[in-house]
Amino acid sequence: MAFRFFIVYLFLGFGTCFSQIQDSTLSQKQQVKDSIIDGKDLTVKKIEAVKDSASIKKLEDLEFAAKLDEKWLEELYSNNLFDTIYKSVTELTYEPVDYPELHTDTLKRRLKELDARTPFNVEYNPALESVIKSYLKRRRKHLQKLMTLSAFYFPMFEEELDKHDIPLEIKYLAIVESALKPRAKSRVGATGLWQFMFGTGKEHGLDVSSYVDERSDPIKSTKAAAEYLTRLYKIFGDWDLALAAYNSGPGNVTKAIRRSGGYQNYWNIRHNLPRETAGYLPAFLANMYIFEYAEAHGFKKLKPEFALIETDTVRVKHMITLDQVSEVTGTPIEQLQFLNPSYKLDIIPFIEKENYALRLPRDVVGSFVNNEEKIYAFVKEEFAKREKPLPQFFNANDKIRYRVRSGDYLGKIARKYGVRVSQIKQWNGLRSNNLKIGQRLTIYPRKPYVASSSSTKKVAKTKPISGNVTTYTVKSGDSLWSISQKFPGVSVQNIKDWNDISGNKLKPGMKLKISKG
Repeated sequence: MAFRFFIVYLFLGFGTCFSQIQDSTLSQKQQVKDSIIDGKDLTVKKIEAVKDSASIKKLEDLEFAAKLDEKWLEELYSNNLFDTIYKSVTELTYEPVDYPELHTDTLKRRLKELDARTPFNVEYNPALESVIKSYLKRRRKHLQKLMTLSAFYFPMFEEELDKHDIPLEIKYLAIVESALKPRAKSRVGATGLWQFMFGTGKEHGLDVSSYVDERSDPIKSTKAAAEYLTRLYKIFGDWDLALAAYNSGPGNVTKAIRRSGGYQNYWNIRHNLPRETAGYLPAFLANMYIFEYAEAHGFKKLKPEFALIETDTVRVKHMITLDQVSEVTGTPIEQLQFLNPSYKLDIIPFIEKENYALRLPRDVVGSFVNNEEKIYAFVKEEFAKREKPLPQFFNANDKIRYRVRSGDYLGKIARKYGVRVSQIKQWNGLRSNNLKIGQRLTIYPRKPYVASSSSTKKVAKTKPISGNVTTYTVKSGDSLWSISQKFPGVSVQNIKDWNDISGNKLKPGMKLKISKG
């Protein structure tokens, strides 16, 4: 997350390149202002945000609870926490902070307790007191969000750290590195919960390809981080120095030791370390203190959307997209993205000798496995119908200006051009998911596109239904795919054609015409 130096560590045969947390390249104050088009004021026409989900279930839900879920999912993919962590580390001033709720004597006693039960040098000093009080006073909201996220990630961190005989408190390092965002990416490419650079990730067995980035896989990246930290500890014999080396590289730590005249305590060499690394350990210790004494400071233990034990994995047997999984299982795509962050394009490839797995909620795994043949048959049919790549050269860096039409929403536009909703929001400085008809959006498409023209538009003809026709009444939980499985020889597209359906949404009670041949 902090500034990384590319160094070659000749004595030990390896180097590190860990980086600064990404600065936001687009100001959040930027707003799309194309509200007047052809002399017409279009600001009065709004398209309400539609949840970016390919879920085909239409079960009744409590509106209030649904809004809470939406806020939670927004937190999972927002980079605000990531940016805030970077800012807090690089802008530490160590000025005294007025926070009467935490008396200095109380802090000294608690730090002494922490020092006794951890291998870190958690000794009181005014600089650490300043950081702790500053976080408690100014970052309570962010800390509460991190505590909620930690309930999902910390159990898997602790299991892997324990395997390597690493202090369990190292789990707090991921907060400083990435704010627990598995897809966090710095502007120089450090990626994932543990912010691995491309080369270092490869060195520790993390697969990075066009489809997959295992630096974003919580379990695999934690294993790699544990291995790397173990190597650093063997070199320095001190966990404080190992963390400093993890951040800026072993070379910068040894230079700081030399410049300080041979001191080996982090606090004695801190003034000789890069600015970001100088604030790195204080930020780590401050977070550790606050998490360890969270209850004493009034923080709540909130249950996350998922616990790791409530999920399970299935090895894929054919290329499949998270959209397709969402459609056949009824699981919101946002949940699938959260559980499968290492698949960069929301596509799980199938490659011989590679074990790519799909993580699902446990209550979904059984039905997926029980219907694998049907699901993969549906997937193959879907892929066969998809638009093939155009023959002309396509530059993925080209940008287009898209004009929002009636019926558009961010998820629909994102899938059309093979990008993420979060990317569209970042490119256009959008704070919410609301769009206006006529609004212009800048998009950097990942897949080929053809500019539409009114002269080239073709009106699709609905295929007539024939033979023995029956009427099916849509039930709660039905999807086009599940209905098609009830009638031999009937495909999803058949049902769409026969009933003039353009999307995948169904409502309980809807009457569908089905030809039985």
